[in-house]
Amino acid sequence: MRTQPLIVTLELEAADQAYFSIQRQAYFPAHRNYLDAHLTLFYHLPAAEPAVLACLEAAAHRPPMSLRVEGPAYMGIGVAYGLRSEELAAWHAGLQQQLDPWLKRQDRKILWPHITIQNRVTAFKAQLLYDKLRADFEPFDITARGLRTWLYFYGPWKPLAYYPFQNGSVDRHGA
Repeated sequence: MRTQPLIVTLELEAADQAYFSIQRQAYFPAHRNYLDAHLTLFYHLPAAEPAVLACLEAAAHRPPMSLRVEGPAYMGIGVAYGLRSEELAAWHAGLQQQLDPWLKRQDRKILWPHITIQNRVTAFKAQLLYDKLRADFEPFDITARGLRTWLYFYGPWKPLAYYPFQNGSVDRHGA
């Protein structure tokens, strides 16, 4: 039985993913950076609950969606890219309703879609990076192509499954 929390992220097109992961590698403190860049949808679901996994699999029966990268966001001790998508907001709210019996407080909040590229640094370092990224930023669109689930080990994450959008088939090896 899996007792680690299940994390759910939105999978991006490979080129979009690479763009953010390169920045995360450059700006995130290396000793704390266990992961590539990611957009978290849910932080703590029960990994052993079949109804949760069935809900996620069903939710993938949809076409890919576009997200607007609106710009860098200063977070006090880090920097993220804020994203906007009415489609994502509505879809996520529907998932929250379906997953309601298993949601913790953090996962009940309205989704603020973002991709963190720097965290747990001084406010000064965060402000410098924010100013640097904001100086020549132009909004652009990226594409979400599926859901990915992870087991959380209080540091590293272990890939569990990938649910691609469109056909909804599941790769249980996390590929």
